[in-house]
Amino acid sequence: MRRLWNAVTEFYRRGDLLLLLLCVITSIFGIVVIASATHFSDSPRFLVVQGASLILGILLYAAVSLLDIEILAEHRILLLLFSTGLMALLLRFGIEVNGNRAWLKLPGIPFNIQPAEICKLTFIILLAKTLSLRRDHVSSPKTVGLVTALTVYMMGLIVVLSKDVGSALVFLLIFLIVAYVSGIRGWWFLLGAALAALVLPFVWEHFLQDYQKQRILVVFDKTIDPSGEGVRWDTNRSIAMLSGGGISGQGLFHGSMTQAHAIDSQYSDFIFSAIGEELGILGCLFAILLEVLIIFRCIRVGLKTPNFMNRTVCFGIAAMMVFQVLTNTGMCIGLFPVIGLTLPFISYGGSSLITSFLAMGLVSGIHMRPDPEAKSPYIQPRY
Repeated sequence: MRRLWNAVTEFYRRGDLLLLLLCVITSIFGIVVIASATHFSDSPRFLVVQGASLILGILLYAAVSLLDIEILAEHRILLLLFSTGLMALLLRFGIEVNGNRAWLKLPGIPFNIQPAEICKLTFIILLAKTLSLRRDHVSSPKTVGLVTALTVYMMGLIVVLSKDVGSALVFLLIFLIVAYVSGIRGWWFLLGAALAALVLPFVWEHFLQDYQKQRILVVFDKTIDPSGEGVRWDTNRSIAMLSGGGISGQGLFHGSMTQAHAIDSQYSDFIFSAIGEELGILGCLFAILLEVLIIFRCIRVGLKTPNFMNRTVCFGIAAMMVFQVLTNTGMCIGLFPVIGLTLPFISYGGSSLITSFLAMGLVSGIHMRPDPEAKSPYIQPRY
């Protein structure tokens, strides 16, 4: 009991309480809008799951803050095996949702788990540790080859086992941002872009389902689904919800389309649309502001730490947040394809919320531990 009390005291004294406060405020805001977006169901299940996930997320935030990420990163082979095994469980226990076999329904567990969410964090740690070990030769062919192979492996694992292209793209952006800030030379990115141009036609032909191709093409080709009853259905309704909110919105529990359950995923993928209709532009700006403050806090912690690997982890988590926020809001307003990414801390989803708190716990742990590696030689990253 004494050790537990000492751990709590240590977290209170040195943990990033500001980041925790921002995460909790954003999550509570999310629970409020989820309550309105799921009012049609007359069921407390959504709020119970989200509320329980919030409580568990806070506890995990504190626990992970006390964990030395350096020790975790030393077992990178085990982390890779864990990620592979977790994704492989989809073959036996995976359930299909909206065309993707991305969720685990494990016996004895009352909620579904999305393995890709957890694998994002192990991927960031693996990427950061690999670059840290070779930080004096970060632009060498061997280093670039290692981190590229890791990224391709994780993306391929997700696409092949779950067909969740949206989650796979998050891994790609994390890789690009982390590689850039770690100091990898620009010509490597040009070479990567050229190779991607050669590979994309093969991926398009052999890995994407027809409905996934339609979701992408419809953004650029307005002649696809002119009636708006097919792949444009969700996007058109989302835009209508946003435009119907005006400046201040129609009010919580009073949005005409939200309360009519206009979109199946209005409490998860399209929560931003429900916010727009019921709280208006001001509500949308408030939601984005909360997300931006969390992202800036991650970047600030990364900039302040002298440790190469810890800095890379912070930037990787910030990149993950940036991609999800931009993609989620972009698909709600019709700028991006509908690829099923949640708005962090706000959208409904226990796996998403808990993983977000775990990610921020890693940042808090880095905030707690200034590293003695400060004077070690390494290539200065770009800021």
